[in-house]
Amino acid sequence: MVRYRPSLSIAAIAVVAATLPVAGCSSSSSKPSAASNPSSSGSGAATPSASASSSAPAAASSSSTAPPVRDPNTDLVIWTDAQRAPVLQDFAKSFASSQGISVSVQAVANDLQSAYVTATAAGKGPDIVVGATDWIGNLVQNGTIAPLPLTADQKGAFQKTALTAVTYNGQVYGVPYATENLALITNTAEASANPATFEDLVKNGQDAVKAGKASEALALQIGQQGDPYTMQPLLGSTGGFIFGAKPDGTYDPAQIGVDSAGAKAFGAQLAKYGEKGQNVFKRSIDANNAVSLFTSGKTPYLVSGPWALEQVRKAGIKYAISAVPGFTGQGPSQPFVGVQAFYVSAKAKNTALAQEFTLNYLTRKDVEEALYKVDPRAPALTEAYDDVSKTDPDIAAFQNAAAHGVVLPQIPAMSAVWGPLGIAEAAIVGGADPNTSMADAATQIKAAIAKG
Repeated sequence: MVRYRPSLSIAAIAVVAATLPVAGCSSSSSKPSAASNPSSSGSGAATPSASASSSAPAAASSSSTAPPVRDPNTDLVIWTDAQRAPVLQDFAKSFASSQGISVSVQAVANDLQSAYVTATAAGKGPDIVVGATDWIGNLVQNGTIAPLPLTADQKGAFQKTALTAVTYNGQVYGVPYATENLALITNTAEASANPATFEDLVKNGQDAVKAGKASEALALQIGQQGDPYTMQPLLGSTGGFIFGAKPDGTYDPAQIGVDSAGAKAFGAQLAKYGEKGQNVFKRSIDANNAVSLFTSGKTPYLVSGPWALEQVRKAGIKYAISAVPGFTGQGPSQPFVGVQAFYVSAKAKNTALAQEFTLNYLTRKDVEEALYKVDPRAPALTEAYDDVSKTDPDIAAFQNAAAHGVVLPQIPAMSAVWGPLGIAEAAIVGGADPNTSMADAATQIKAAIAKG
């Protein structure tokens, strides 16, 4: 699958395992690929540390990427990535103490979703896993996560989009804790912020290049295999879509919009601004250099997500965040809204404990705010978001940029989309015929979905 997001979860560069035993009685983590996708997560795996004494919980690090091994004597096991693990470890320790149980928090380095499905099928997976909501369809299809009985009050405490994202086939499968989406980040020393249209953005960027302030009009990652996640705001502007909707508003895999009139209009814009046109969209700009082009002052505009904030802030650039502008005469941009969430395994060792921790600990404001501090994405809990946005205007700006956003599809059929659509986009940017490329992508996607 051609997808990549520093978050649809955050790619961990190391494997960390921590075991938090407490004396007493004995009781689961986008952006799609091309480099933007923030929500998904990878994970190779970690081997839990040996149990420590109840008075001193152990924390061990390892560079191993072997599948995680569950300690059969641990009451509650949580899998996440290396960035979130320390935060969850603190809360898990508190929970373990209050319940008189042992808890292990394991951080997994590569392909967490696949590792989780495989381990769970073998009866060796964790009780709770942390991941993006575009995993849900696959996890449900594989029978690896269970519905969560959130109360009406708990549901009402979350932002509506976040709750929608964790709802699949009418059931809530996760506790959301953060939302993420793309926005336009502007170097205000090089160009005007909040351009009204994409055409204005291009003109401003090209003027900055002509004035010697920059070398690129825009940094929007595409790469050699395309990036449907990063291109989604513009696809939505022209009326293009990936899946249509059923009467209840959920995604319908039988309605593929990649070859719709709106999608073909999007393809025409890719060609217009591609390498054979105005040379604004370039395959040479990808996940490896898009943010650095911006932070080094080589472009006034960057399309990225909150995962880029740390680098932007460190660069000392005066910047502004706004919605990616739509095309003149077309609709507003429609970025994907991804959500990070906690899931309880369908094969949890102790479902009651897993649900108690997930529903009554991980739904707390202090948990979401603590997670925000290590990874600045908007909290899904309204109360936590309200607190954070008062002191971090960037979080509010990203939230506003998603005013017309659409929930990142959670259905399994989405896995058939990333590769063909990305390759079609990259081909068009390189000079291929837009209509033929989009039609071919739709044919491939439909065939893959039909195969199941």
